[in-house]
Parts: sequence; C-alpha cells; structure tokens
Amino acid sequence: MTLSILATALTALLAGGHADVAPDDTTVVLQGVTVSGQRQRDFQMRTSQSAVQVSHDYLQQHFSGSLMQTLEGIPGVKAMAIGSGQSKPTIRGLGYNRMVVSEDGIKHEGQQWGDDHGLEIDQFAVDRAEVIKGPAALLYGSDAIGGVLSLYTNHVPTEPLSGSIQLFGRSNNEQMGVTAKLAGRSGNWFFRVGATLIDYADYRVPTDSIQYYSYWIRLKDQRLRNTAGCERDGSVVLGYAGYRFHTDLRISDSYSKSGFFANAHGLEVRLSDIDYDHSRRDIDLPYQWVNHLKVLSHTSWQGERLRMEANLAWQNNHREELSEPVSHGYMPKPDGTLERRFVKNTLTGNVALHFPIGSRHELSAGVNAEYQHNRRGGWGFIIPDFETASVGIYAMDRYTLSEALKVNAGVRLDYANTHISSYYDWYLTPISNGISAYKERSADIDRSFTSATWSAGINYAVGHWVLKANVGKSFRVPIPKELGADGVNYHIFRYERGNASLDPEESYQLDMGIHWDNDVVCVQVDPYVNYFPNYIYLNPTAEYVEGLQLYNYTQARVLRYGVEAQATWVIGPHWEAELKGEYLYAEQLSGDKKGYTLPFSTPWSADAGIKYSFQWHGNTFVSLNAHIVGAQHEIVPPEKTTDGHWTLNLSAGKQIPLRPKSSKLKAQSSKLNIALHADNLLNKKYYDHTSYYRLIDVPEPGRNVSLMVGLEF
Repeated sequence: MTLSILATALTALLAGGHADVAPDDTTVVLQGVTVSGQRQRDFQMRTSQSAVQVSHDYLQQHFSGSLMQTLEGIPGVKAMAIGSGQSKPTIRGLGYNRMVVSEDGIKHEGQQWGDDHGLEIDQFAVDRAEVIKGPAALLYGSDAIGGVLSLYTNHVPTEPLSGSIQLFGRSNNEQMGVTAKLAGRSGNWFFRVGATLIDYADYRVPTDSIQYYSYWIRLKDQRLRNTAGCERDGSVVLGYAGYRFHTDLRISDSYSKSGFFANAHGLEVRLSDIDYDHSRRDIDLPYQWVNHLKVLSHTSWQGERLRMEANLAWQNNHREELSEPVSHGYMPKPDGTLERRFVKNTLTGNVALHFPIGSRHELSAGVNAEYQHNRRGGWGFIIPDFETASVGIYAMDRYTLSEALKVNAGVRLDYANTHISSYYDWYLTPISNGISAYKERSADIDRSFTSATWSAGINYAVGHWVLKANVGKSFRVPIPKELGADGVNYHIFRYERGNASLDPEESYQLDMGIHWDNDVVCVQVDPYVNYFPNYIYLNPTAEYVEGLQLYNYTQARVLRYGVEAQATWVIGPHWEAELKGEYLYAEQLSGDKKGYTLPFSTPWSADAGIKYSFQWHGNTFVSLNAHIVGAQHEIVPPEKTTDGHWTLNLSAGKQIPLRPKSSKLKAQSSKLNIALHADNLLNKKYYDHTSYYRLIDVPEPGRNVSLMVGLEF
C-alpha cells in the first residue's frame, strides 16, 4: 500500500470536525499501557516486581498482526517474528523456556523448544493481559526465570446476550481474517463462545534477492516464497458465578498451518518440481501444521476470610513438519513427506489458598503439579521421546506496615523428574573397516532435579513517588531438547547437539522500580541486575555437521543487567507525548566464550511518539511513532554484527457509539471500532539481530498496514 493510499484511508477515518475533550482528574489512559492516577498507584503498590497491565482497549487499538507484535510496545517485551503470521515472546531478552505464558492461571504448554511456531493461542479471545518482568518462579515454578505473560480470557458477562464481530487484514502478506464472540448470562450461569479464521499469503521484504551459503537467490515480486499460512481457532466457556462460589470449564482449539521459506529449508529447492512462484497463497512443501487442544477448569471459593482457587487442565499439542524426501549424510532418500511429528500431552493442576492474619498479614500458599508425555515420529530426528513430572509447593506473606509501606517474602521447593528414551537411526552409518551400525542419537536418560527458591520485596509510596525493589532466586529445569537433541534444525540453519549432564539453571536477580506521577507527567524507570551461575545456551562452533554449523548446548556463568524507562506527558486535552527505551548488556564470565555476550543478544532501542485525541461522534486518535534500534557489535563468533536502524510507524483509531445503553431494557450499548496500524511506513530495509532469518540475509518485512473494523453489541 502506498503512502497516498494510506493518507486517503486516514482522511476517511478521521473526516469531520471535533469537540473538546473533558479532562479526567483521576485517570488518564495514555498512549502505551501506563495508566496514571490512583489506579496506577494502587497497581504499583500491589507488587514489588516490574509489572504492566494491558487492557482490552489497548489490544484492540494496537492490533498488529499477532499478539506479541501487539504487545511489543511495552519496554522490555519483544516479538521474535516467525514467518509472516506468528511470533514468539521474549522478556528482557529471555524467551522460550525462560518465560512463562499463562492462560487463565494455567501455564501454556506448547512446544517451546521449537523456534518456528507461535503461541497457538487465539489473540482475539484475550480480554486483558499482564506482563511481569523479572523472575517469577515463586508462583509459577520452572521456566518463569525471565518473566510471565499472563493472558486472561475469563471475563464473566453481565448482560443476557452480548457479542462482537471483527474483520481485519494486513497489507504486506495480504492477510484476511474474521473473529466473532458471543456471550450471555442468566442468573448465576453464563456462557461464552468464540471463533477466529485467518488466511495470509507470502510476505514481502524490501529486497530482490538474498544470499544463502554463497548462492544468490532471486525473489519474485520481493516475496519470500512459501511463507503463506492459515489459522483456525475456536473456544467455548460454560460457568457458574455465585456470591461465594465460581466455577467454569473452557475448551479451546487452535490450529495453524504455515509454509517454511523454501530456500531456507535447504538448497534442494533448486531441484524441486514444485513451482513455488505459481501462487503467493499456496502452502507447498516444506510446511508445518500445529494443533493445540486445551481443556481448562477454574474454581474458586470465598469464605469469611479464606479464599481457595483450583485450576486443572489437559493440553494436547500435535505438530508435524513435512518436506520433500531428500537424503542427508548417510541417510538414504526416505519414503513419504513426514519429516517430524511431535505429540505432547500435558496434565496440570494448581491449588492456591489466600488467607489474611489480622489486618496486616496476607498469606498465600499453594501447590503446582504437572506431567508431560511426548512422542515423536517421522524420518527426521532432533528431539527424543520423553516424560517429565514435576511438583512444587510455595508460601508467601505480604505484610502491610502502613498504607505507604509494604513488604513481602516467600519460599518455594520444587522437584522434577525427566526420562528420555533412547533413539537409533533407522539407517546404517559406516563405522570403520566396512562395518556399519545403527547410530545412537539419544541415550536412555533419567534425571531428577530439586531446587529451593526464594523472593523478597518492598514497596514504598511517598507523595508522587512509588519506589520498589525485589530480590530473588529462580531456577529452570533443563528441557529434553537441551539434554538429548542431536539433529539438523533446517528452519534456523544449524545442527544442534544436547548435553545429558546439564545442571538446573539458576538465576539471582535484583529488580528496582522508580515511579513518579502527577496525572500530567508519568515517569517509570526499571533497572535490574541478573546473575546466572550456570546459564544454558546453544554455543556456536566452527565445526560443520551434514553441511550445517554445529551448535552445542553448554553452560557458563553469565552476568546480565539493563534498564527500561518510559515517560509520558499529557500536554493538554488533545495532545500526549511518549518517550521510552530499553538497554540490555550480557557477558559470559566463564567457558570457551568468556568475555563475549550471548548469541542473538538484544540491542538497545528507543521510541518517541506523539498522539492526538479528540471527540467526533466517539473517541478518535492518531499517533506517530519513531522506533530506533542501535547497532549490535557485541556478538559471539562466528555470529555477524547487525547495523542499527529506525522505522516510522503510525496508529489511528475511532470508536463510534451506535446505540446508547438502555437502563429500561437493560440492553448493552453498541459501538463500532476502527483501528489502523502501519509499520515501517518508509519501507526501510533492515535486519533484526534477534531474527534467525538474518543468518541467510533475509531482511525484516517492508511496509505493513493493518486494519481492523469491529462491531460490539
């Protein structure tokens, strides 16, 4: 879409006059996710960690293709793009199994070891979100070493019948989608149903060719061939909400299918009979499909003082990767196209108790248990079959010294057991003197892990200031991929090898927060220091196996520190300005790469934005944002450096009331929501240092305009 077309769309969206907006003396919704006034102060005093609340309105107004791209405006939060339709979350440079994604209190268990698929969560089913930056293992156990993304889809309807329908699209990959929700309540009983359909084509990049292993690959119409895909989501909720007792049952299913950039999967595409440029919406080999089925039950009971919560869930994650059969190394050409299959079943149970003691102590205690069962298939190998079982107990006390001073402390004990099954190649490999054998890729491994963690924090409020600090220890159990991987990962262009002797990863972190707010200016600064005695990571080597660079899982002492800062200024009833940024430094203190940073380390970044809001038949706003990213020269050889870049982005939105709420009929008000978001307006060519595609010279997507039109009733 050209700039002229964009300007025309904006003119149509914002046409008409405008009236003054009455200022709100207690709460001002800012451009990002910060809310000033008493509500923000109360939230800052609720936790000693760095936390951000994200409202449903923010998710709607900043729709940007995927859930993580929508949340990327939060300092410290980043989306690692995977193709054109999905992305993975990171918090302060830590992702995958170093951060927890929680949905309605249950840890979302997809296949976090995979670098090439998203969250398998319907982003349009999310009512609100909360981001906790920093260690949160006290409540969530293993994997919450870097933070938590909590998603909530459990809003209880208050009307007999309400709903919404939204149409949306993106220009770069010609995405088209529709999502609909319907909810209702009769007495104490309620229901919710929802469905989402998305389809997208190959996405465009601002270049005509890329270089892969010294081969120049031409791109037709600047599109990455075979990156099209689709997504199908559905959910249903049935529940009972009484005065003291609440229970609900949620069943959701998320299916996605997406192609792998054909040239990235291997140079074999030159010999393929598939015409990848025939259609930009085809999903040809190689491709993957993922289906995530989740059954979740949430129950709570409120007594005179005691409150109890229980969450139970079963999750089935089924993923298949298919490609044209090609021989590698000593492997003969296999039969069929099923390269890899992973089927993981997870059972989760959480029970928590909350009870005050007197007027100052608020005690919480709980137990978490989880069991995972994974089975593999296909002619390719990278991850073995495994089962893991874990259980953890915790206790936490929050003590109120005064309204202005609160402290908290807690302890946790965890036990986990992982069993990995042995695996032998299905073909013979020459050993010596004409002797061949079936090579063992994974040995039979049984490991148990025990860890004690703790956390302590303080919150202090005085005048316009809120000061807080949190110190704690977190841990992470090595995942089966880190213990037993041995194979080619074509999608990120490397050979990965596990290490069966890895110890549990530990982390000590100090987080601080400085918040100042006078309802006109709001400033938030969050520095942190993070020390790992035994950080687990994939270490790039100079060795090549089966034509790809070998990466070994290893451990090293690592020091990480950084800061996030955000300032907003309500200039007047219409204008609002925002400045935010983040910086992260990481250094290995031991091992072969002592003195170097970590692979794919996040460079510093900054954002400057201006927003204009006014009333014209409803709320309307337009905002312009400049996103600046620094060069990254701190690398791990043979990794390559990345130049800095900047992009210009635009957002606009309008909310049009269609029918006022009638107290006589108890009818819900209706409104039309329009949201427009444009990334990389100037169509700049740049590389994201955290993107695996930069390894094969693929730049980030070019200009991308997202439009959503929704009706709420």
